[in-house]
Amino acid sequence: SEAKAGRTDLIFLIRFRHCCLLRNQRCLLAYLYDRLLRIRALRWEYGSVLPNTIQFHMSAEEAEWFNRYKKSLATYMRSVGGEEGLDLTQDIKPPKSLYIEVRCLRDHGVFEVDDGTTILLKKNSQHFLPRWKCEQLIRQGVLEHILS
Repeated sequence: SEAKAGRTDLIFLIRFRHCCLLRNQRCLLAYLYDRLLRIRALRWEYGSVLPNTIQFHMSAEEAEWFNRYKKSLATYMRSVGGEEGLDLTQDIKPPKSLYIEVRCLRDHGVFEVDDGTTILLKKNSQHFLPRWKCEQLIRQGVLEHILS
């Protein structure tokens, strides 16, 4: 109000403050955008269920955004690839072999393979399984890929 009344010496300070506010706004938006990119990457890395340690550090709005992104991705994957859909999150990198040797890091229970075979995943047990069936469990930390 004093600047409008004729004090022209305050115009510089008002412009400087306005530029500082705009800079802070840009920095805040860049930070929030980076967090959203990281949350989106978590969906591809961990799957549709995040570990509690990660969920603890997310705000309610970020958790809501993650759930909407998860649903949107699931809808898209169901629409592509015929009747069953196509799981785009299975093979992040192209596989070199279809079967891999894995070691169970913790008790998980019964695991069923496509041919109907059931395998009991107990701690420290080793199995030779199809890559695409156990890749999600590897990302969750249940199985460990044994490299020969």
